[in-house]
Amino acid sequence: MTLRIGFTGTGYIARIHARAAQKLPDVELAAVVNHRRESMAAFAAEFGIPRQYLDIADLLADGGVDALVVCTPNYLHAPQTIAALEAGVHVMVEKPMAMNAAEAEAMVTASQRSGALLMVAHCWRFDPEVRWLRGQVEAGRLGRIVRTRGYGVHVNWGPAGWFTRKRFAGGGALADMGIHALDTARFLLGDPLPVSVYAWVGTCYGDYDVDDTGVIVIHWDNGAVSVIESGWWQPYADGPEAATQLYGTAGFGQVFPTRLVVRGQEVPSGFPPVRDPHCPQSMYDDQMAYFVDCIRQGRRPVPGGLEGWINMRVVDAAYESARTGEVIRLSSACL
Repeated sequence: MTLRIGFTGTGYIARIHARAAQKLPDVELAAVVNHRRESMAAFAAEFGIPRQYLDIADLLADGGVDALVVCTPNYLHAPQTIAALEAGVHVMVEKPMAMNAAEAEAMVTASQRSGALLMVAHCWRFDPEVRWLRGQVEAGRLGRIVRTRGYGVHVNWGPAGWFTRKRFAGGGALADMGIHALDTARFLLGDPLPVSVYAWVGTCYGDYDVDDTGVIVIHWDNGAVSVIESGWWQPYADGPEAATQLYGTAGFGQVFPTRLVVRGQEVPSGFPPVRDPHCPQSMYDDQMAYFVDCIRQGRRPVPGGLEGWINMRVVDAAYESARTGEVIRLSSACL
């Protein structure tokens, strides 16, 4: 049976997801939503999409889509996702899933009430090198993980437009890039729950009302501690996007470059020290294939709304910690 997918947004990441969907059997790229007619027309022509809408309400009123990929600016993630879920349409929403944890919680609730599936596009969980290192952790080769260090940093570059405006983005480099490092660390650790967050964030490299520099310390309920560095326009970074180091009682592991050292001995990973491009289309292809398979199998996706909501709780706590200078303790409440 053909699965009909719609898209909101027509920018860079929407094209990545559309290319991924095009490759799947029995999947139709059915509709696109965007308030800019010219951009929408070009996107529709590029991917052979027959239906174009200026507003998501019109798309949902017409029906004829089974799933929606939400690729709009952050302030639209929650309203568009909730509208689709309430109409019984499955959703994959780009990261960060919302402007804050309260919006994320409302999205999860909408999914639970309607039965439509909600997935968050935390893409690094689908990277083969990240998954390889997760397998080493699961096998116990590093022992108990004591601490991690991760990077979500742009070197000598940063975004413009809505990304740098708080009313549209919610946050800056932490919400945009730090969340990649946050979710990658959490995935490698086996998705523990956050216990406390301490952070410093600042605006050091540009003239905008969001952050472009940050250091976050997260204590997890499994005893591990994660340090996350986020940034735009940084002069240097110790690793590329989502690079993560794991320090265990029996060894050391990292991604990008991907390696494993167990009791002082290097274990070959089989991966090259540098890859180009760093964010390959194949990672997004695997992510989309997983989303479609979850729909067809009726299986809750991971990362789903719950994983995205937990990440947003950490982001909210980081901004609160930076504002107050205090450690923010998080309850163990879950949806």
